[in-house]
Amino acid sequence: MNQLVKREQRVENILLSLKKLSYLSRSQIQALHDLGGERNAQKILKSMGEYLNSFREGETVYYLSKEGRERIGASRVNKKTTTAQHYIMRNTLYIGYQSPETWKNEIRFSVEGIATVICDATFTHGKQRYIIEVDYMQKMNANKAKIQKYKKLIDAGVFENVLPKFVWITTTEYRRKQLQKLSKGLDVQVFTISEFN
Repeated sequence: MNQLVKREQRVENILLSLKKLSYLSRSQIQALHDLGGERNAQKILKSMGEYLNSFREGETVYYLSKEGRERIGASRVNKKTTTAQHYIMRNTLYIGYQSPETWKNEIRFSVEGIATVICDATFTHGKQRYIIEVDYMQKMNANKAKIQKYKKLIDAGVFENVLPKFVWITTTEYRRKQLQKLSKGLDVQVFTISEFN
């Protein structure tokens, strides 16, 4: 494959990752697309300037520009936002679980009259369903309410015979302990973001 075709394919793949994941930090793009060292990654991303928007939040965070959306047929418009860290944390788990093909963001589970909940992401591995939740700036009461809804959905048989595995990512050790306590009785794993840095 000649260099130009390879380069265009890489551009396309990076844009498709941003379409799927909304916001990615430079190091996340580097990890997903094997861009080598930091300087090389920055050079590649700079050369894609027309297709990308970015802002700094710790490190540079990228999202699709109008031209980037048009090139790959993405309809969702993202903007510079204070909630980007929520997406970055979710994407940390996506990369940590080796980019599962079955990964879907913001999926609704519901039983009419009992409970409705929208998870941050979900994927399946074999018969096991994983439900991804991000605890970035939420009030712990909101997390508690969400966990109680999941328990109701489990009791209502939404997940059939295989109970889901809940995977949370949070900001501090204190919050991890709170989430573990609230999730008593569920198959749960709680990570802190620092475990991935």
